[in-house]
Amino acid sequence: MLELNKSGTDRSGPGRLPAQDPGPDAAPETRPAAGSTGPDAAAERVPLRPYLIAGAVLCALYFLYAYFQYSRFGSPSWDLGIFEQEVRAYAAFDAPVVDIKGPGYLILGDHFSPIVALLAPLYWLWPSAEALLLAQAALFALGAVIVGRTTQQLLGGRSGLCVTVAYGLSWGIQEAVKADFHEIAFAVPLLALVCRALLLKRYTAALLWSLPLVLVKEDLGATVAVVGFLLFVYGRRLQGALLAAFGVAAFVVTLMVLIPAASSAGTYDYWQKIDKNGEQDVSMLDSVLGVLNSSVKIEMLVFLIGITAFMALRSPLTLLIVPTLGWRLLSQDSNHWGMVWHYSAILMPVLFLALADGVRRSRDSRRPWLASYAKVAVPVAAAIAVAMTQHLPLRDLLRPETYRTDDARSQAARAALDAIPAGSRVETDITLMAHLTSDRTVYWVGGAPGTAPDIVAINLDFGWSRPIQDPVAYAEQLHPEARYRLKHRGGSFVVMERTTPEPAEIPGVHED
Repeated sequence: MLELNKSGTDRSGPGRLPAQDPGPDAAPETRPAAGSTGPDAAAERVPLRPYLIAGAVLCALYFLYAYFQYSRFGSPSWDLGIFEQEVRAYAAFDAPVVDIKGPGYLILGDHFSPIVALLAPLYWLWPSAEALLLAQAALFALGAVIVGRTTQQLLGGRSGLCVTVAYGLSWGIQEAVKADFHEIAFAVPLLALVCRALLLKRYTAALLWSLPLVLVKEDLGATVAVVGFLLFVYGRRLQGALLAAFGVAAFVVTLMVLIPAASSAGTYDYWQKIDKNGEQDVSMLDSVLGVLNSSVKIEMLVFLIGITAFMALRSPLTLLIVPTLGWRLLSQDSNHWGMVWHYSAILMPVLFLALADGVRRSRDSRRPWLASYAKVAVPVAAAIAVAMTQHLPLRDLLRPETYRTDDARSQAARAALDAIPAGSRVETDITLMAHLTSDRTVYWVGGAPGTAPDIVAINLDFGWSRPIQDPVAYAEQLHPEARYRLKHRGGSFVVMERTTPEPAEIPGVHED
């Protein structure tokens, strides 16, 4: 159970923190004696190099998986293409227009993630979707460095490297790597730094590290508010109250003002994920009553806590996962419930540092069974992560076929790319999308009416609801204002080019 007012032990030892921070107003006899163990002293004794090495290995594994998935044209969604269009716009000092979402679509009207602009310098050096995959791998690995080293400072022994392995191989991180790039990659190290600061009683640092979270995604203002609540509980009442107020204000202003102002619809589209199930309206009461109405949700919750050997439940840090879990469980979209996609990645640093805190609090418990279990919880968590990896994405790195990018399908896809001129406007599906966005204007197939793109390129094996028998007729069905001819066909990939003049006015395109 959560214990907000306990620190677990009053004894300090190597790699251990004192149980209570006496604060600046403590009497002299209650202050730590000179030479006593404290957070800063613990930090100095824990070497950084082993964790940097572990982080570099994890970064290489993450990027290797993502790179070969991309090279085999295996992107699972349109998100990588969306984010590359966004970063490409920032790199050119343009408004973040993402044509994949619709011609001229301002992406800040979809999700509020201006922090993605920080990737622009990397994109100047490497204008490719692969640059985003590398950035995400590095951010996830940075989280591992922070989580592991902080655990070492708290618990000593080999606990730090064990937790680094457990975090690095956790299903939340692995599934996020498989899902290609998402803005939440920035939240992972930020939340790790917030939790680290809270555990090391560096409360001002916790406040400062939490502030950028409101620029990562619109819902994280609620998480910032919980950080403020924890600061308040830990005795920093003014800081905590101000931070909680800031988090709530950022959450409300972003959802009610900033996103609607940038959206062509004038509203936040994702409210529909909570109040609609398909075409059927769902009341808020029904959404609340249905938070645990699926075995998929329950499985996800069990595995979230289970990967920490259930020790995260002993730490108040676990409260930081409540806002993210809240909207996911309220959502009517089943993609938000389970263990796939990227939604659980931001929970991983919180849970594994909560594990470290829970072990520290339990080591001297008056319940013998809990004290005994605390001694083995960290290696148990590492063993769980290693065991689960045989069913998770990184296991593919042990399979030779993962590294084969010269199969017939990949060769056909590259031939299709070669048939699409640089600088052209292309309408396509997920298969080729992220490979085109660096130097073409790319639309989602069926999502750009009236644009008469120069090229319509599709993968006939993409998984259409109805098989496409006549690709040219399909292109002209999408764009009756234009005529197309077959330019290239290889394997399942078909490229059609427009034969009629470009429209005088193209939706979403404005002349300077």
